[in-house]
Amino acid sequence: MDYFEGVFALLGLWLIFKLWKMFVVVIWRPYALTKWFEKQGLRGPSYKLMSGSLQEIKRLKELAKETIMEPHSHCITPRVLPHYHKWSSEYGKMFFYWFETEPRLCITDPELVKEVLSNKFSFFAKPKLRPSLLAIIGKGLARVEGVEWVRHRRILTPAFNIDNIKVMTKRMAACTLSMLDAWQQEVNKAPGEDTEMEMSKAMQELAADIIAHTAFGSSFIEGKEVFDVLYELERLAIISGSDIYIPGSQYLPTRWNIHMWMLKRKMRNSLAQIIKKRTRSKSASGYGNDLLGMMMGISEDKPGLKKKLLMLNIEEIMEECQTFFFSGHDSTANFLTWTMFLLSLYQDWQIKLRTEVLQACHRDVPEADKLSNLKLLNMVLLEALRLYCPAIMMFRKASKDVKLGNLMIPKHTTVSIPITMIHRDEEYWGEDANEFNPLRFADGAARAARHPNGLIAFSVGPRNCIGQNFAMLEGKMVIAMILQRFSFSLSPTYKHAPADKLSLKPEYGLPILLRPLNAQHATILR
Repeated sequence: MDYFEGVFALLGLWLIFKLWKMFVVVIWRPYALTKWFEKQGLRGPSYKLMSGSLQEIKRLKELAKETIMEPHSHCITPRVLPHYHKWSSEYGKMFFYWFETEPRLCITDPELVKEVLSNKFSFFAKPKLRPSLLAIIGKGLARVEGVEWVRHRRILTPAFNIDNIKVMTKRMAACTLSMLDAWQQEVNKAPGEDTEMEMSKAMQELAADIIAHTAFGSSFIEGKEVFDVLYELERLAIISGSDIYIPGSQYLPTRWNIHMWMLKRKMRNSLAQIIKKRTRSKSASGYGNDLLGMMMGISEDKPGLKKKLLMLNIEEIMEECQTFFFSGHDSTANFLTWTMFLLSLYQDWQIKLRTEVLQACHRDVPEADKLSNLKLLNMVLLEALRLYCPAIMMFRKASKDVKLGNLMIPKHTTVSIPITMIHRDEEYWGEDANEFNPLRFADGAARAARHPNGLIAFSVGPRNCIGQNFAMLEGKMVIAMILQRFSFSLSPTYKHAPADKLSLKPEYGLPILLRPLNAQHATILR
């Protein structure tokens, strides 16, 4: 009897502890932190039990989805971040809110953003992702922290230096040429008429082709199979993103979770097979000059302990491949899509860029060195990143009580950085902040705004995007080759509706009217 009484007593204490912990997380902490922020002059929407502001976010997003914008309107914040647009007008540029039981502080001051992203003491770490998002992004460089991040970054940096990326330009050009040949075949079916093409889908397919070739080289067919899985995982993540998440629910054998497990296992098996195949095919010159080959061979000449510290095991290589697959493909595809949208809308800039490309490269496949000299094209790409940055938000979580500017930020508070709002802030970009004006980048990105970190498309600080040179070079190659061969304009069927779907995408696609450039026209432009 004493034994059972002891067991029941322990169960009772455990239950009391759990109830107390729930009370603290669900009721007491939201009340206390709200008062803490209010004492520092910050306000925000009121906390709702368990869900915080989640229901209001869902309601505002549903309303925003119904709006169709004018094509020349680039003020997209009310549509893609309607809750931030509403709350910033009510509470000021800096406010706080609750995402479920998680406190979030919104900051738009580039100096504070720099302080958060450049912190060298890991006071602001990347927050944990929901399992559905982690399944897409993987546990590569974008997710590891501390010493592990330092090790991964040191290993991968040589693979992304500009000389290695230049080697990949031939693969980029070959993939782009294949797409343009397919476009030409479609155009030939109706000579003399404009041909409508769905550009969003075309850029998704092209980016997938380029990533598969540059990441996996001869294994690009197997690499492209991974994208089918990623597309399905992305669809599931978007659906579940606005629902209340119950920790541990990902382990329950529900139909949803079983489908997720199957997809994850399929992707892991595909990546494992690619890596094993590459291991068996090693030659005297190494594993190849694509990304996978560089990752596998980068530690070959490192002896002893240094080799152990500067190498990735197979599991880590798989994670890095997955991260590069999603981040490099999705963001670049949308970057190219929005650039095509802007050049379709602003025909004068399309003509300027075509003239620059034809004068520098004629109708030849552009070389990497010539691409770097296309100043106008670089300015347009930076302006496209400012107005339609694929990443519309960044988040960091305070790992301890820390001072940020004049504020004291409690431990476990998430700092949210709305890139879309910062890129349109008139305080830093001037009265034409919502207008397309590539000339603002005439003296480079650092001098374009009134703060050197006004543009944060690739983040700033030590954890800036390792693939930014790759993305920019790919953007220049693809756009230059399209300009050499086609003129294009917006289709009358286009509906301007930028949407937040993990990254910034056109809700209804991007139909473009294509017209081939004849040799005489190209010669006149030169």
